[in-house]
Amino acid sequence: MRLLRIVSLFVLTIPLPAAVLHCGKLIDVEKLSVIEQVSIVVKGSEILRVAEGYITPEAGEETIDLKSHTCMPGLMDMHVHLAFESNPKTYEEDFRLNPADYAFRSAVYARRTLLAGFTTVRDLGTWYGVSISLKQAIGQGLADGPRIFNAGQALATTGGHADFTSGVRADLMGDPGPKEGVVNGVEDAKKAVRQRYKEGSDLIKITATGGVLSVAKSGQNPQFTEEEIRAVVETAKDYDFHVAAHAHGAEGIKRAMRAGIHSIEHGTLMDDEAIALFKKHGTWWVPTISAGKFSAEKAEIPGYYPEVIRPKALAIGSKSQETFRRAYKEGVKIAFGTDLRSMSPRQQRKRVRLHERSRHARARDDPLRHAFDGPIAGNRGIGRDHRGGQGGRHRGNSKRPAREHRDDAACIVRHEERPNLQASLRTKRPMDEQDPPVGRCGRAKCSPK
Repeated sequence: MRLLRIVSLFVLTIPLPAAVLHCGKLIDVEKLSVIEQVSIVVKGSEILRVAEGYITPEAGEETIDLKSHTCMPGLMDMHVHLAFESNPKTYEEDFRLNPADYAFRSAVYARRTLLAGFTTVRDLGTWYGVSISLKQAIGQGLADGPRIFNAGQALATTGGHADFTSGVRADLMGDPGPKEGVVNGVEDAKKAVRQRYKEGSDLIKITATGGVLSVAKSGQNPQFTEEEIRAVVETAKDYDFHVAAHAHGAEGIKRAMRAGIHSIEHGTLMDDEAIALFKKHGTWWVPTISAGKFSAEKAEIPGYYPEVIRPKALAIGSKSQETFRRAYKEGVKIAFGTDLRSMSPRQQRKRVRLHERSRHARARDDPLRHAFDGPIAGNRGIGRDHRGGQGGRHRGNSKRPAREHRDDAACIVRHEERPNLQASLRTKRPMDEQDPPVGRCGRAKCSPK
């Protein structure tokens, strides 16, 4: 479905004084309507007001003519990895690239993501603290990119999905511990959470089951005990973190939810009991259908993945669509996330449309609602942070009261027409008590910068 002719503009800073945007159309996702001839007044990084018609700018204000374009809220992707790019040499590059290489690449990937229309993302796992530094660089105006909520190094058990020493030769394996994100037991789990806090993470991610792309045999076996997961969750509460759990297999999914996890990533092989737990606990699900399809397609190409990965990609990737249909029908809370690593501009444009085709193809009753409830409205529950997406845990970058809320918005303009105008505009409105109160990144308790 095509809603309207939309070309992306995202602004992180608009020089003072105020600017008046004359938008041909505005998508109002609160009222689920499209409004014609609207003016948006912006000062600094804040939307001051939205007015009907094309208002006359005051003295000194800049006018930006977007009458042939559509303004819309910025999209949110709740599962990205900005430091990595999927390609046939990915596993070889792990041995050749330095942290600085990943850092430079991440700046390119972040800009691509921003220009695709995504003004807020959750980065659920990078090495060497790259994404944490990238977030700082964006906040300081040194790089272009979306707001980033970082998990830092994801947590694994020995040999688990996020144990980066899996699959390497014996003299390189070593014995990584909580500092490196590898835990075995309750005390390790607590220490690993505290280490992520020390490093500047915004949330915690665990790998509750095996994964498709790790160099290991199983893509679905449970890899954390319920006691270990509960230790992560309870410790995370002390630091105002929420916890996301990568999980494909049903048993690992259920252990994570019983232990109090906030969101399940992938959830590919959930069973009826797992669906009931989603509804009982109000857990969010980020299905990452696009990643499943992508990995299944690439597994058909000889040599794209190591041989141990190919059968997992073919078996698990093909099941994501059917799982989504069942969970959606049962009323599981769903947020939009791709788990796609860096993509070309063409692939990024496809990413914007992906949620519509893959998630809501059967929902024809209200296309505007289903086009935006995942990447905007639903994600308020798990992707927001009262300290703001820019700046780290200790930077003190929010001075606003904890009960004030600011929504992202993106105004649409051809990037080539105004290459210096890249911002994420924010509008101010009261808190909605009905939004999910899920802690640090949950809207009901947060006020993003």
